[in-house]
Amino acid sequence: MLEIAHGGARAVIAKVGAGLKSFEVDGVPYVETYDGEPPMGSGAVLVPWPNRTAGGTWVLDGAEQQLEIGETARGNAIHGLVRHAEWTVVEHTGSLVSLEVGVEGRGWPVPLRTTITYALDDEGLTVSHGVHNIGSARTPFGVGTHPYPRAGKSSTDTSTLTLAATTVLPLDPERMIPSGPAVPVSGESDFRAARLLKGVELDTPFGGCEPVDGLVRHQLRGPDGGVEVWADPDFKWVQVYTPDNFPGRGRAVAIEPMTCPPDALNSGIDLLWLAPGESWAGRWGLRPLA
Repeated sequence: MLEIAHGGARAVIAKVGAGLKSFEVDGVPYVETYDGEPPMGSGAVLVPWPNRTAGGTWVLDGAEQQLEIGETARGNAIHGLVRHAEWTVVEHTGSLVSLEVGVEGRGWPVPLRTTITYALDDEGLTVSHGVHNIGSARTPFGVGTHPYPRAGKSSTDTSTLTLAATTVLPLDPERMIPSGPAVPVSGESDFRAARLLKGVELDTPFGGCEPVDGLVRHQLRGPDGGVEVWADPDFKWVQVYTPDNFPGRGRAVAIEPMTCPPDALNSGIDLLWLAPGESWAGRWGLRPLA
């Protein structure tokens, strides 16, 4: 584990997977934490695609690709290739840590190098991603992350959720793969205004995330704290998941910024592309709210 600190803020990052294990300010937690292995994808970095790829198959420039099947019960490739990898520490100062890892093999056709930097300041935690094409062909990719934010000491069921999303993507409930195009949010899928999470069950991709003052902003607020999950405009999607059995917590909520929706390697929706030698960078972060 790698620890960083700034004033009263503290974060812990796992070297395996480079995922966020904890983030707190003045002893108040703003993400769910865990002991041992990260449960339910907690804190995971999702590169070179987030969420699921149906059957693990997709086509690049006319050639069919077969990814490693990580979700055997549904037959899908899931959450990219780096969340169980041993990352290399590039820099580790008091308030910042940077790591990198190669992305290749297991059905991924074009080698990439991906980087991540966690940095604390007076505003909170900023997470910066980089993806670099070190191969000889162009390639699409996506980036996501899997934090479980918490509204300080508030319980999940006493917290309200506000999303920047304007659309929702329907899923096949058996395979959790898109069953049709995204549609405008309405009724139970509309979180543009704050809604209490008690009784809400989600494992749902939302899209059309609209920036405010240059950033996409999702918020979780409760009677004992609040947190904003912000992201650069490239993070047009967000997956929200509300398990009731997060270890040591029970009801929890994952708010997962993503650059593209589930099965984007097949649909092509909001994929990012890199030519040989090109790089991409994007940020998201966590900001405690009064």
